[in-house]
Amino acid sequence: MNVLVILIPVSLLLGAGGLAAFFWALRNRQFEDPEGDARRILTRDYDERPKAPRE
Repeated sequence: MNVLVILIPVSLLLGAGGLAAFFWALRNRQFEDPEGDARRILTRDYDERPKAPRE
């Protein structure tokens, strides 16, 4: 029963961290164009080499 004193707060912190990560992704527009990404990977001009990171 004493282990619940540790597990409940840990699970609440992990849930809050996941929720915070989700809202961060929404705010940074990570889900802006999922349809374009799905079509982009199916084109023949798909580049095998990754692009240089933006600065």
